[in-house]
Amino acid sequence: MRLISGSARLRDAVRLGRRFPRRGRGRWFGLAIDLVWPVLALSSRLRLRGTLPAGGVLVATNHLSFADPVTATAFCLAAGRVPRYLARADLWRIPLVGRVMRSGGHIPVHRGTARAQDAYRDAVRAAADGECVVFFPEGTFSDDPAHWPARGRTGIARVALATGVPVVPLANWGTHRLLPRRRPPRLFRRTPVELTAGPPVPLDDLIGLPLTAAVLREATDRIMAAITGQLAEIRSVEPPAA
Repeated sequence: MRLISGSARLRDAVRLGRRFPRRGRGRWFGLAIDLVWPVLALSSRLRLRGTLPAGGVLVATNHLSFADPVTATAFCLAAGRVPRYLARADLWRIPLVGRVMRSGGHIPVHRGTARAQDAYRDAVRAAADGECVVFFPEGTFSDDPAHWPARGRTGIARVALATGVPVVPLANWGTHRLLPRRRPPRLFRRTPVELTAGPPVPLDDLIGLPLTAAVLREATDRIMAAITGQLAEIRSVEPPAA
């Protein structure tokens, strides 16, 4: 377990990148990390705070920008873990991107097909094998005008309750300014970006119960509330009323 208390200074970002774990990244995912990390370090004032436990863990983070997988990867690597992502299956059919996804051990999501349950099976297996699996429970960017997380989907709750591994809420803030959805990216302006992880979400009382819609919704709502609480701390504002 590695505690992060990250500085926004460029020289500290360079040092941090040198400590990223290399084992388990795969050739192409590792190459992508080595290429993208310097760009992130130069284009953002990145602050990373928190920790991730050893062994199987699910990381639940909010979704603001296409830059979020990059910043979440940086957080996980800084915490000493190599992340595995669930991502739409068509990415595996893009030649170079597909190599990155396969080599990194990421999990394809076949939405609306007979293989839709494969992602759940593979995520359970990865978590049970001690991997760090990252979820964006919202499933898409938040449409909230104030950038608060939207209601989460129940997939992460289903995996968490099936495996019993901890769920760590990771609040991500600033990527919507670094890489806006409908405007040019703010490259090399050192946009402030902060990611903070909180303690694991308390779900012990739900583990072992039948995975009914009500149980899954309760677990998911707890996860989203934890992310929102962490985000409120970063922003130093009150979270929206539940």
